[in-house]
Amino acid sequence: MKNIAFVFGTRPEIIKLAPVILELRKYPEYYNVIICNTEQQKELSNQTLAYFGLKADYNLDCMRENQSLSSVQARILTSLDEVYCANKIDATIVQGDTMTVLCGALTSFYHKIPIFHVEAGLRSYDIFEPFPEEVMRQMTSRVADLHFAPTEVNRTALLKENISEDKIHVVGNTVIDALFCLSEEVIEQSKKFFETNGINIDEKLVLITAHRRENHGERIDRIIDAIQHLVEKYNDHTFVIPVHPNPNVKNKIHNRLENYKNVHLLTPLDYPYLVYLMKHAKLILTDSGGIQEEAPSFACPTLVMRYETERKEGIDAGVSKLVGADYDKIVDESEKVLSKTKAESRLIAQNPYGDGKASIRIEKIIKTFFNN
Repeated sequence: MKNIAFVFGTRPEIIKLAPVILELRKYPEYYNVIICNTEQQKELSNQTLAYFGLKADYNLDCMRENQSLSSVQARILTSLDEVYCANKIDATIVQGDTMTVLCGALTSFYHKIPIFHVEAGLRSYDIFEPFPEEVMRQMTSRVADLHFAPTEVNRTALLKENISEDKIHVVGNTVIDALFCLSEEVIEQSKKFFETNGINIDEKLVLITAHRRENHGERIDRIIDAIQHLVEKYNDHTFVIPVHPNPNVKNKIHNRLENYKNVHLLTPLDYPYLVYLMKHAKLILTDSGGIQEEAPSFACPTLVMRYETERKEGIDAGVSKLVGADYDKIVDESEKVLSKTKAESRLIAQNPYGDGKASIRIEKIIKTFFNN
């Protein structure tokens, strides 16, 4: 039996790793899963774990108020080292590009333990877009033993960086697997949540998320300017904004938008509630990576409020568009959708990011890795 450590700290990491954890747990004779949560997003991560019926074996509580990137990295590395010294671990699985991912990979490397990187090979090739994630995923790639690339584009990026072909496996994105975990019962519970909170979910729903570090400062001001224009012009539409707790975002959004009757500012949502909104949205505006991948499954037009994206497959397939924090682009592209009915604006392209079977492929590859 192999002791497999899953190291994560944010909600998106858990959403994308939960299907892999659940798949490995189908084979208790082969794997003993150890779940380590750095709690980089403490409330969000534990909330999401519970939705998947999972609980962390280790909660590291590494975050502090107004911390620097250097200080949080030092705390996560030190805390993880204690976990690794106390356990015999045969492999580490990390996902994506957060501080937790880099620290999990480095700790495993320092202990000479194999590293398996889920969602490997995403690249924007601009080290400040997204910041600091672009550097973190590139550094993780240097020490990983297995690279689970979502698409051929990601595989090609890794090959260009001289990573051995036999270490790279195109498996699809596990976020699509997570969507298939939603039962009809959960969907109905989500519906009741919005009804209870007086939010009308109809054919004129707009979902907006904005939180990325590079969009703080003047960029978030321009984004809010554009949203405010849309809210006023399309006052028959419902705008739902789950507001990130970071005060650089939260305070500005509330100060500018909370008094509009057609705007609902919510605290960060449970995963099934967010999926319910994506399923019913007429338009999505976001700077989130995960939503770029999920929205095509619901045929929903998506405007990406970033200047670079590592998820270019969606742009190439026409299921999403880059608008940056550009007021005119956000407004113009939004109006192209909002001026039509929901039926007229639906996408016809398939989701380019996966088929919901990535976790099954990953488990088989891991088993082969150890057998060899």
